[in-house]
Amino acid sequence: MNINQMELQTLRHLIGSHETAEKKLNFFASQAQDPQIRQMFQQSAQSASQTRQKLLSFLG
Repeated sequence: MNINQMELQTLRHLIGSHETAEKKLNFFASQAQDPQIRQMFQQSAQSASQTRQKLLSFLG
């Protein structure tokens, strides 16, 4: 699959955004006192990670 320059830039932006979201969500999870809130943040971080991996697969 060939992607043009604009699509490549968009993918890079989306990958970076998901990486940032994952890091922030993991940080929030580490700070959460409530186990349910911690779990919610961890699950959201995992989802961001999975999406980032999927986006990376388009580059490869």
